[in-house]
Amino acid sequence: MSLDTLKSKLAHRPNLSPQYGVIYKITPTIIYAKGITPSVGDIIKAIHKDSSESLGIVTLSESGSFGFSPFGFVEGFSISDKVFIEKNELSFPVCDDMLGRVLDPLGQPIDDKPPLQNTISVPIIAPPIRALRRGIIDEVFDVGVRSINGLLTCGKGQKMGIFAGSGVGKSTLMGMIVKGCDAPVKVIALIGERGREVPEFIHKSLGGDLSSTVLIVATSDDSPLMRKYGAFSAMAVAEYFKSQGKDVLFIMDSVTRFAMAQREIGLALGEPPTSKGYPPSVLTIMPQLMERAGKEEGKGSITAFFTVLVEGDDLSDPIADQARSILDGHIILDRNLTDFGVYPPIDVLSSASRLSNDITTKEHKELVRDFRRYYALIKENEILVRIGSYQKGADSELDYALSIQPKMQEYLKQNEDENINFEKSVADLRAIFASKPASRAQSQAQAQASLQQNLPDLPQE
Repeated sequence: MSLDTLKSKLAHRPNLSPQYGVIYKITPTIIYAKGITPSVGDIIKAIHKDSSESLGIVTLSESGSFGFSPFGFVEGFSISDKVFIEKNELSFPVCDDMLGRVLDPLGQPIDDKPPLQNTISVPIIAPPIRALRRGIIDEVFDVGVRSINGLLTCGKGQKMGIFAGSGVGKSTLMGMIVKGCDAPVKVIALIGERGREVPEFIHKSLGGDLSSTVLIVATSDDSPLMRKYGAFSAMAVAEYFKSQGKDVLFIMDSVTRFAMAQREIGLALGEPPTSKGYPPSVLTIMPQLMERAGKEEGKGSITAFFTVLVEGDDLSDPIADQARSILDGHIILDRNLTDFGVYPPIDVLSSASRLSNDITTKEHKELVRDFRRYYALIKENEILVRIGSYQKGADSELDYALSIQPKMQEYLKQNEDENINFEKSVADLRAIFASKPASRAQSQAQAQASLQQNLPDLPQE
């Protein structure tokens, strides 16, 4: 064999470490091997006896051995299978042409299209934006949903949570935000959901239009590792476009499934279970993901919406509590509102945007305060009004609130295929209070001014 031929063969050899290890123990979740010394987080390639290959990630290291979790399942592994260090960290292939694609957490296409070309690899696990490198959020992020634009205004680079029980309308609201927002790039992570929901979300919620969207999908039948790293892969894609100075919309459905995947991994590694069986690593990993969204000086922004599946509509769930403490606001979907035909069923009194006061005008703030006050007044007296115990004229403020109640209810409703921009949302909010009576203080001031004008001029001494 000539030297040139040998060089050519070596040049096309897979990038494997010269040494290899062997598997000596297999458990339902972790595979143990020895012979090489990788670091935690390294990617391992296992060569099976039938010459097939599987990938895994090192999750624990001991003296003389290590354990790795496969990205698939343990079926097919056997004792004495060879293992190699594939690469030193988990990375994801990105490129400008990935818009419109549906990929798995490893960057492999699942949309029956060719693999991505001319890609570069970016690390999936990356540090969040440094605190002093974060830009001030001072621009409105138009989501195309009137009740959010008007009452829960979001800014570019803000992190919001959508909290709801099963079947209340999270996916529908996600689709409305994706179709109605003004972001040039949208990255959507579907983590741990039913496989049936993926084509339904594309065709129903998105209308089949993926021209400016990248979907990262890890369904419920995927391994815990795929569900966990699917979220990090999607965030790495969003960071790639943010580094180009673009404003990116990031949506993840759902944080709860992501936390459940980490719970399976943590318990398999021997972590102690805490509330609802979640190990401490779950509460640690959530901010590591969520804090990577935001606005960075000299670059673009990632405006993130994280959905949280609230089991049994219990907002005191540990995952919901932790998410609310990290995020810049929360949107609560109320199952009871669906009974009255209010879609999207956003409970505006329980929801909040922590940055709305920083990005809205004084007039807009006053309109929001009026809406919340009169809406709360109606809720407080709803039973009295329904049973006929309240007599009109007993409370002028409640009388006015009841007079504008149909307009307020209509303001909260929006069709799934309807897009209402920020300016129209504020204008519609202003129209509700066009006939608002003067406040008591204003009435007293006007009466005092009128009295002063009607007093006769007293003779001077």
